[in-house]
Amino acid sequence: MLDVCLLGCGGMMPLPYRWLTSLMLRYNGSSILIDCGEGTQVALREKGWSPKPIDVICFTHYHGDHISGLPGLLLTMGNAMRTEPLTLIGPKGLERVVNALRVIAPELPFPIIFREIHGAKESFTLNGYRITAFRVNHNVLCYGYTVEIDRKGKFDVERARAQEIPVKLWNPLQKGQTIELDGRTYTPDMVLGESRKGLKVAYCTDTRPTASIVENAKNADLFICEGMYGEQEKEAKALEHKHMTFLEAANLAKAAEVGELWLTHYSPALSHPEEFMNTVTAVFPKAYPGKDGKTVELQFEED
Repeated sequence: MLDVCLLGCGGMMPLPYRWLTSLMLRYNGSSILIDCGEGTQVALREKGWSPKPIDVICFTHYHGDHISGLPGLLLTMGNAMRTEPLTLIGPKGLERVVNALRVIAPELPFPIIFREIHGAKESFTLNGYRITAFRVNHNVLCYGYTVEIDRKGKFDVERARAQEIPVKLWNPLQKGQTIELDGRTYTPDMVLGESRKGLKVAYCTDTRPTASIVENAKNADLFICEGMYGEQEKEAKALEHKHMTFLEAANLAKAAEVGELWLTHYSPALSHPEEFMNTVTAVFPKAYPGKDGKTVELQFEED
């Protein structure tokens, strides 16, 4: 099971009813935060979730509405006497930007591991999930992300017995280990069936529509995408500032054949995104306006 919570869905500035951009995912006792806008800690408290299990924070880019909440979050983690390492992932300049923000959070009881993204696409495997960063098209260097949880095939007892694999090796092989014993090599594929469908979440904000979004969001169970403007007459403004309209996001969702679309990163002038959903759902029926605290539990398919 993968828990997904859109903590904040606002762009540019926080509002009394809308926090700035942030997404949290929880899996198997580990948490990932994507972006950390102003108000992220308050949004976490409102949701009833804790920052303590956050192992990884990913940044799409370094505009203030996506990273300004970081110093306070680091201080809170430090005051809770966290000692486990925290991994930060982001575009070029990550360590320089974070250390500049840490002028107000200089001493922390835990180490920070910096993983700067290189090139147009890069994947990171941590804590049972795979994070892939892919470049999008904003007015500064910016990346979208996918978070995937792969699922191994079922353990096949009959195959294991037929190959006379010792019972004591069944469990480590099922966990993916390769073992050498008495001059013979045993590999997981000897006892596991075909890989089963895993879970996939795709996330992108602050971008024009790109082929990279469609490619990387392909068949995602959930696609969370910027919808800066609901009004079609603002398409020229979206183009000028390298953002997206609701309709453009819907077309991406359709092309990527995703399971569900949530819109996010609204303009401060967009008070009621639900008023513009008719044109969106006409293109992609399973589209929904994101809101702070919107949550889903993604489940693995039944065998």
